[in-house]
Amino acid sequence: MEALKERIRHVPDFPKPGILFYDVTTLLKDRQGFRMAVDAMSEPHRGKSIDMVVGIESRGFIFGSAIADRFGTGFAPVRKPGKLPSTTRRASYELEYGTDTLEIHDDAVQAGQRVLIVDDLLATGGTASAAVRLIRELGAEVVGVQFLIELVDLKGRDRLQNEEVGVVLRY
Repeated sequence: MEALKERIRHVPDFPKPGILFYDVTTLLKDRQGFRMAVDAMSEPHRGKSIDMVVGIESRGFIFGSAIADRFGTGFAPVRKPGKLPSTTRRASYELEYGTDTLEIHDDAVQAGQRVLIVDDLLATGGTASAAVRLIRELGAEVVGVQFLIELVDLKGRDRLQNEEVGVVLRY
């Protein structure tokens, strides 16, 4: 996994002072690195019966759609409010200062489908836990929540205690 870590740019003080940003765009532009990342994110879910992959805005779209292609499933996006053109389901979650909201189309997943949720980064777990709620509200089963990176000190797993969480890289 060091080969993947070497392909991720670290940007200090972005988006604000004191934050170290893990920029995966440098990994994405590297064809070998991108393939390695998608392979590593897919591997824990091989052999599971997955009907749909759901990706969380926005880098979850990139990894999630590649994983969906690997598994021969469809892909559905979870987005910020007002970005999806049809009727949606909405879930809000707490931030350090305030709340944020995610949406999914009402028909993105069907009741009974087995869904893998994908995002690039697990930090505080708010967006992932909101995505899990949305999938369950639509009647589908969450078979896993998969990330490329986990920021361990932020304890995002605490918000996903009852989920099968997959992570490739830990910082």
